Amino acid sequence: MSRPGDPPVDPRGVRFSAAVTTVVLALVLLSGSGWLLAAQAVVFALGAFAGLRFSPYSVLYRALVAPRLGPPSTQEEAAPVRFSQTVGLVFTVVGVVGYFTGLTALGIVATAFALAAAFLNAAFGFCLGCEMYALIARVRNNKQGATA
Repeated sequence: MSRPGDPPVDPRGVRFSAAVTTVVLALVLLSGSGWLLAAQAVVFALGAFAGLRFSPYSVLYRALVAPRLGPPSTQEEAAPVRFSQTVGLVFTVVGVVGYFTGLTALGIVATAFALAAAFLNAAFGFCLGCEMYALIARVRNNKQGATA
């Protein structure tokens, strides 16, 4: 998912984005707004496909928060984070379909799963999508090793 040249990311920015996402998804659950969920899907799509530096929450972090902090003590690979954006995109698109087709329960469940993942990252720094990325990479490497 990561492209050559994707710069490493500041983990504080990733958590900031997860916190904003948590708020947005909670508002979706409170309001039942498929349009707000569609906007969050666009945010995920930009991060997943255009690159994390183009995600609106990343831009907000770099403009308003990062200048008030010192440089990050560590950086993370972009690939797992972009993969997690793709997973978030899938859940939000399913949720949007649910809300817009009258399958409200589907919209609520998909949004709740995305909210749980965003909250884990925001509150505890635990990125479910990143863990899925690592697991898939291990399985892929094991399969390649077994066929060699």
